[in-house]
Amino acid sequence: QVQLVESGGGLVQAGGSLRLSCAASGRTFSAYAMAWFRQAPGGERAAVASIAWHGTSTNYADSVKGRFTISRDNAKNTVYLQMNSLKPEDTAVYYCAVARGSVATMVNNQYRYWGQGTQVTVSS
Repeated sequence: QVQLVESGGGLVQAGGSLRLSCAASGRTFSAYAMAWFRQAPGGERAAVASIAWHGTSTNYADSVKGRFTISRDNAKNTVYLQMNSLKPEDTAVYYCAVARGSVATMVNNQYRYWGQGTQVTVSS
């Protein structure tokens, strides 16, 4: 059974940093793109960052460019999201996801497996 487990969320002051991790189990995902999405209360789930299977191609939402970094360790079947210079508007539930293919994409319906989410709250 495929399982994605996110960790690293929490409460942080504006300007602070958090590092999210997503450990995948049940199968090997090294051949597939992965991504982080977020959903704020009352909002839609939207892509924050995505990374291709080889890790050298990434995409970011304009709102997080220069502040967030996505990376992966295929040997550990894990994807990370380093979040720096956090803002109150970054407050959301963050989800990791595994794509249907190997190319990094920011399109929700291109992702097949989803984690349960981890809450990130940024206070002003």
